[in-house]
Order: sequence, then structure tokens, then C-alpha cells
Amino acid sequence: MLRRLAAISLGIVLLFAAPRVETARRPRYGGVLRVEIEAAVSSLEPTRGVKDLEVSGAKRQFDALIYDRRNTDGTFSSVAGSGLFQIAEWEPGKHATLTANENAPGGRPFVDSIQIQMGRAARDMLLDLELGKTDLAEIPVEQARRAVDRGVRVSVSQPDELLALVFPAGRAGTEDARMREALAAAIDRASIVNFILQKNGEAAGGLLPQWSSGTAFLFSTAADAVRAKELWTQMPKSAKLVLGYDLGDPLEQSVAERIVVNAREAGIPVMAQAISGAGATAMAASGDIDARLMRLRMPSPVPRVALMNFLAALSPVTKIDASPLPDPASPQDIYDRERAIVSSYCVAPLVWLPQVYGLSARVRNWIAPGPGETWPLADVWLDGPAEAASEKEKR
Repeated sequence: MLRRLAAISLGIVLLFAAPRVETARRPRYGGVLRVEIEAAVSSLEPTRGVKDLEVSGAKRQFDALIYDRRNTDGTFSSVAGSGLFQIAEWEPGKHATLTANENAPGGRPFVDSIQIQMGRAARDMLLDLELGKTDLAEIPVEQARRAVDRGVRVSVSQPDELLALVFPAGRAGTEDARMREALAAAIDRASIVNFILQKNGEAAGGLLPQWSSGTAFLFSTAADAVRAKELWTQMPKSAKLVLGYDLGDPLEQSVAERIVVNAREAGIPVMAQAISGAGATAMAASGDIDARLMRLRMPSPVPRVALMNFLAALSPVTKIDASPLPDPASPQDIYDRERAIVSSYCVAPLVWLPQVYGLSARVRNWIAPGPGETWPLADVWLDGPAEAASEKEKR
């Protein structure tokens, strides 16, 4: 009912809208939304845990579509037929077709069905977007500029994923805080943003972005090669430091290679090494790694919640204070904890990454989800062939 009322209300507004508003259209029911994802989800059982972060994130998107009630831990209850969509076809790890639930909470979704192709490589998804073979797909942030240049319609979220350099506890090469500080000071974050990310991101000095905490500007993001050299000369001669990155992540590889160049310019011997797997588990299993690139996605826009989630993910790996913050926590409480962690150089924030989505010309009412939100596919509607072709010609 709510979506029907929204459609009627928007239609009334359009009758009296100024003529210059050319892109607004009356919401349209019907059509098949084609979606492609890189992850291969093998099971939709709500109680089954998933260790792989990418697969876990994709499964959460499925859960939000097919189940209604959310549990206190953020998971969804398996109430058959209660969600926005129902499963019509399911081929584990490959393909799924979801059909609109006529009795969905809040009213029937606009599209008739969603076809989801799983296990798609990033290059294949980008090509399918170019050729109009799909309507929605995630695009690696480092390929966003290329996608736009190739005529793909792109949606970019606020920066909500932190790429950080983490120093595992107990490594002789980085046990001295001066060693960690030297490597952190040598890194040119601006060059990572400008050249690797093609300006689709922000340099990070703290553990929370400016739009969330309001205090990120108080943390320096500038490289200081002079300070790095000074600190490194105080250290006893040592072998090369080993910097680990996820074997399956091209962005991490590019950033690791850039850090190696920056470090060598400061006289710090560093070599990059690929690691199979991501996250704390992979890092703990790699005993010869002195530092490790790690991605941390914000689960919430609330600073305290996001920070405590990050600390919980980092504490099994490195020496940081992960004790609970007051609830509610003041901005000063949050800033003080951030400052203490950054000043320990156990974690060196590098850059903030947005989420980038490629959309076909016929997708309407898409809003990039924020931290903790899922894709708003129930509110998306599709233009007819003529309208979509006209929209594509305008771009």
C-alpha cells in the first residue's frame, strides 16, 4: 500500500511540476530487473554462518529480499513468504530468480521479478553493463572512471570502507613503534587517491570518515618522508619488512606496490607478498607478515557503532584497546579513542573507499545504500524500452 500511495503521490506531483523537470517519470510496475554479483552464494539458510566477507555480504542482500523480520543480531528470520520477494528458481552459486510478493509488507515491489547471476568477474559485469545485458552490478572503485569513460551510468555512495595498514602483534620487524611510525609516515595517501582510485575516495588519517564523526580533519594524512627516514635510521639493521595483501584483490595489490615504492624512497626495505584470503583469520595464519592491508566496511553511520565494530575486527590481530565505549559516547570519547589507536601506530588508516554501482539506462529510483543498508531493490522501477533508449541517448 505504501508503495502504491508513493506512486500515486508522485504522479500528482508530476501534473503540476515545472516543465524543466524532464527526468521525472511516473513509477511503473512490471519488468525483470537483471542483477550480477561477483560472490557465489551456495545457501540461503538464515542460520548458516558464512566466513567469506564477500559471500556474507551478498547473502545479506538475499536475506533482505526474501525474509521480513530482522532478529536482534541483524540476521533475518526465515518466515516463508514473508519477504518482499519469493524464490522462484535457485541454482546454488550460479543463478536465482525472485518474484514479487503480492502481499509484501508495505506493498508489492515495482518490478515483477529479479534475476541474479552469481560468480561474475568484474570485467564481465562491466562489459555486460556496456552492452545493456544487465541492469545493476557493483564496480570496483578503481574502475569507476573507466566505466564512466565507456558510457556506463555510475552511482557512487559516501566513502564508507576503510583500507588500512595493520601491524600484527608479536612481529619482530615491527615490534618497535618507531618502525611502524616510519612506514606509516612514508606512505603518500594522496597519490593512492589520485592515481590508483582515480580520485574516487578520500585520504584517511583516522578510523572514521569526516561525514560520520566530524573530526577526521584533525588527523594528518600527509606523507612525511623526512620523518620516516629519521625514525628508520634509529633502528638496528634488519631484513626486509613483508607487506601482505589479499591475493584476490587487485586494488590491495596496487596499493601494496605503491607503499613499497614510498617506503624505499624513505630508505625502508619493504617487499609485497600476496596472501590467500582476507581479514583477521588470514592475517593470523600468515606468520611471516610484518604488516597487512585490511578492508573495514562500516556497519552503521553511527560513529560509536562503527568504531566498536572496527576495534572488534582488529583486536584479534594487533595490540589495540577494544574495551567498550560509553553508551552513548560523546564526540570527545570517540575522538580520544581514535587518537590513542592512531598514535600507537598499530593501525595506519590509508584511504576511504565508496561503493560504486553500475546501472542500466532503464533503472529508476535507485539510491546508493549507506552503511548497514541493503540494496533498495523493492523501490526500484524500470522504464519501458522507449524511455530507456531516450535516457541513454541523453548521456
